Amino acid sequence: MEAVFSLLVGLFAAAAFYLIMSRHVVRMLLGIVLLGNAVNLGLFTAGRLTRATPPIIPAGQDSLAMTAANPLPQALILTAIVISFSFFAFLLVLAYRAYQDLGTDDTDGMRLAEPENPPMPPLDY
Repeated sequence: MEAVFSLLVGLFAAAAFYLIMSRHVVRMLLGIVLLGNAVNLGLFTAGRLTRATPPIIPAGQDSLAMTAANPLPQALILTAIVISFSFFAFLLVLAYRAYQDLGTDDTDGMRLAEPENPPMPPLDY
């Protein structure tokens, strides 16, 4: 089962990097969300996927059984989901505000500080 999830993490990461390298802000945002999901799924996969033994320490023992799922990555993933959602909401508001001001979501069209046809620098010093 871990092999399937590992391949899925690789597919998510590849699709995320493809979307992040796009010129459009909305695609970049979707790539960031997809990359966050790939990282969360990778953490979940690293925490052992099993249903055989619940992650409860039995009476008289000091640690979990080796067949039990690790509860720490699951807690980390829950925290990461909340943080990534708030980060996405913040970036979405920034992208929408930039679209309102500039009228485009193309990153090449958003370059206000750089003129489109800059003059040549002086060639004699």
